[in-house]
Amino acid sequence: MVAAQTKFDVAALEAEYSQKSPREILKFALESFDNIAISFSGAEDVVLIDIASKITKDFRVFTLDTARLHPETYQFLEEVRKHYGIKIEVMFPDAAEVQAMVEEKGMFSFYQDGHKECCGIRKVRPLRRKLNTLDAWITGQRKDQSPGTRNGIPVIEKDGAFSTPDHELIKFNPLANWSSAQVWEYIRALGVPYNKLHERGFISIGCEPCTRAVLPNQHEREGRWWWEEATQKECGLHSTNVKNP
Repeated sequence: MVAAQTKFDVAALEAEYSQKSPREILKFALESFDNIAISFSGAEDVVLIDIASKITKDFRVFTLDTARLHPETYQFLEEVRKHYGIKIEVMFPDAAEVQAMVEEKGMFSFYQDGHKECCGIRKVRPLRRKLNTLDAWITGQRKDQSPGTRNGIPVIEKDGAFSTPDHELIKFNPLANWSSAQVWEYIRALGVPYNKLHERGFISIGCEPCTRAVLPNQHEREGRWWWEEATQKECGLHSTNVKNP
């Protein structure tokens, strides 16, 4: 087990694990850190939960409730909780911050101002509060999810967005090398729960006002923040994916 104060050689481990299977990466992550959790919201994340459940019964899962999710997403979260018999740690936005933003700008200011302010209040700050309590976290990011922001993600990295001088946070992306097809092959083969919005053309699912179904052959991220530039389609949870010119 890696102690919190022990130096974690990220570069060496990324080189060692870059071509290993998601199960091998996830097993290493769960065995290396006591204080680690899986971030859960979508299809990739529940695949990680399913794999983790076959490795150990002692793993943690958290999710962000922005208060703007689809009803189907709340039903999905509950289905996963019951299916795996797990506790899901739920992080909520600060009520006063949400109230101040809505009172000043209304419920849909992101259509004019961009999504960063709303995502910052509803997602990024709650995530930061959670990550400040962890030594490592596990995400379902894939390289092919976004043409402009995710094609270079490693399977193991130091989290450049949420680490601090006093707190080095390690981030695992076990599905980085998988395609969407591989994720769905796994889900169908093993009867893994999924969000029923996927049956209606939704691929990448976020908050209800900022998510829509995509047409055949459209990229999955085109259904997220469709009114904005494609190369900036990150909410801030993985902000280091966005490279500034």
